[in-house]
Order: sequence, then C-alpha cells, then structure tokens
Amino acid sequence: MTISAILGMAAHLEGKGVGVIDMAGLAQKGGAVYCHVKIANRPQDVHAIRVAAGEADLALGCDLVVAGTKKVLSAIDKGHTGVFVNSAEVYPGEITRVADFTLPGERVKTAIRDTAGENYGFVDASAAATALLGNSIGANMFMLGFAWQRGFVPLSEASILEAIRLNGEAVAMNTEAFHWGRRAAADAKGFEAYVAPLLKPTESREISKSLDEIVERRAKYLAAYQNADYAQRYRKRVEKALAAEHAKAPGKTDYATAVARYLFKLMAIKDEYEVARLYSDGSFKRQLDAAFENVGKLEFHLAPPILGRKDANGVATKTTFGPWMMSAYKLLAALKFLRGGAFDIFGKTAERRQERQLLADYETLLDELEAGMNAATHPVAVQLAAIPEKIRGYGHVKDSHIVKAKAEEAKLLEKFRAPQTPMPVAAE
Repeated sequence: MTISAILGMAAHLEGKGVGVIDMAGLAQKGGAVYCHVKIANRPQDVHAIRVAAGEADLALGCDLVVAGTKKVLSAIDKGHTGVFVNSAEVYPGEITRVADFTLPGERVKTAIRDTAGENYGFVDASAAATALLGNSIGANMFMLGFAWQRGFVPLSEASILEAIRLNGEAVAMNTEAFHWGRRAAADAKGFEAYVAPLLKPTESREISKSLDEIVERRAKYLAAYQNADYAQRYRKRVEKALAAEHAKAPGKTDYATAVARYLFKLMAIKDEYEVARLYSDGSFKRQLDAAFENVGKLEFHLAPPILGRKDANGVATKTTFGPWMMSAYKLLAALKFLRGGAFDIFGKTAERRQERQLLADYETLLDELEAGMNAATHPVAVQLAAIPEKIRGYGHVKDSHIVKAKAEEAKLLEKFRAPQTPMPVAAE
C-alpha cells in the first residue's frame, strides 16, 4: 500500500493521471493485499482502475506466495508484462493452523516464470534489506527500485524520491532501499558478490548437511546444555543406531539420522535452566543488538510450571517479569548441574517428569527397533524414530500433541511387529 501511495504521488507530481485501488481487507485475517495502480499521461485517460486479465504492464510481487496466485498471474501478458518478485519465503497465516505446512516456493516460482516469459526477475529483497538497511520492511521499496531500473515504472526517479520525502515515513531508509534495488537490477552479479558475506547464516541458522555434522553440532550443544558426559551419552546412542542400521539395512542412514535429530530433541528440553542459559549466554543480547538500535525496558512473559497459575479453564497463564529477570537467569543458568537431581525443584513438576519419561520410552523403543529391524521393516523403523517430531509446543498444547503422537506410534509399532510375509520364489 505504501508503494501504491508513492507511485500515486509521484504521478501527481508529474501532472499525470493516476488511479489506485488498495484491496487490503483480508490482510487483517492473514490474507493477501493487492494494489491496482493505473498511470496515464492525462487524468482523463484513466478509466476503470482495476487491472484486468492480461492488462498489466508491471506485476510487482513483494510477497512470493501472493505473486503466484491466479489473480496476479491472470493479469500478466506473457512477453510484455514485467514481473519482478521478492523471492523471500514468508509463510502465510495458514502455518498457524497447519503444523506441517510447507511453502511450495519452487512450484510458485515455476508458475511465475512460465506465465511471465522473458521479462521476470527474482531477488531476495527481504534478506538484502535486512542485511543492508537493518530492517526487512525496506524490501518493498527495494523492489520498486528494482522494477524502475528495469524500465517498467513510467515515472522519473526524481518524482519517486520526492514522493518518498513527502510521505515522511522512514525517508532515509526508503530512499536508500530504492537505490539498492536499482543497483541489484543494474549489476546482479556485482550486487550478489557484495551482499553475499552479509547474508551468510549464523551458526545457529546453518543447516546441517550430513549425519556427522548433525551429531557434532548437537553433541556440542548438549555439552553446553548439561555437561560432557551428557553429550557423550547422546553420541553413543546414535553410534549404536548407526551400527544396527548398517548391519540390518546396509547402505542406509535414514534411521540413524532420525535418531540423531529426535533423541536430541528429547534430551535438550527447554526447561527453566535452559531458558535461563539461552537468555544469559550472550546470544540473546547479540540478536537484540543486531535487530534494534536502542532496546528499552525488557519484560518477560513466562508461565513456569512451579507457579501453577491457571485460568478458569485450567490452562496455564503467563506472568510478567521485569528486567531483573536477566540477573535471575544468570543465577539459574549456573544451577543447571541440579537438573534431574534430588535438589531440582523444577524437576518435580508433572511436566518435567513427563519429559523424562518420554526420553526413557524413546530409548526403550530404539532398543526394540534395532533388535527387530530388517530390510523390510526399515522404513517403518525410520517413521517410529521420527515420532518425537510430532510432539510440539508447551503445556496443554504439548499434552494434546503427545496423545496424538502416542496413538500414531502404537499403529506403527503394530505394523513393525507384524510377521513379514516372505517374498514368493519362482519355481524352476
């Protein structure tokens, strides 16, 4: 909507005719925003403002998912319309309702390419704006600069920059974003080379590419979480899984990979000590400093099981704590050696006992899987080893997921334990 307003003002400054329709009603419910803009040399040349099928000169996609909808694609005239899209994968509201939702990013890009023909361009404007400007909100103005440089915005640079100034909102950032978009379109390789070091993911956001890397990173984490012995316990359990898989299903590592991921998940529960460690080890402050120029008063909204506060429906409610919690976190993190012991007051709650039982049950399950696995049951063993993936959330949300996960586990176990029918052998 800001882009459409900037375009409208810039056209007005040039004495051109302009019509704008912002369709933003669904945005309040997690839906898409569409803006139709028509620009003509004279005001009397602007009639129906809605851009009809095949009528667009420019389709500016600030959101990949929205840009790939039928409504947008139908407006494109292949070979004529310029189609420039922010390739950042921003998840829609559906992710809050569907736990296993995945974004079909590549499929959407293919649909856009096939519809656009030659005049298209993808650029991760959100990542670039965050790296260059410190704020992903600059991505939309970045995209406008990108499209302008490619020659699909019939307005002068001077009028667009003046419209940004008159808008009065984040003028410096929006001006810079527009210029960076131009640079990205003018010299794609040079721009990518300049931005690449800034976009390099931090260690916590790097995706592991092999089983060895998965194990090493998680073992390192568990050593910080508890101690070296705890990390070694994890390593030995994964090594046992891998040895069993090599013996029973040679050439496969799917089972050991699942064990490496989900044993870790059950061993590294986010209890009070871990929350305290994550807030006080310096990483939280680094994230704040990277995201904001000035951080004011911090408040923490927590629902520790030890407090036991619940609403009328029996659901745990959060309590607000002030900045003093940072000092409390440092003290609590130093007491992690109490975890699971006789003096662990947090470990006595029903939630913590449940988490320890989940880990014990999982290790018992692994023993059975590794004893009974063969080439035929290997796929089911992989599914069973990944069951903890289904356990998500905290409190009552986690409880409901545990019930569903256990039900699925029971069905898969029945299938795993069923006698395998031997393959028929053809008679000579």
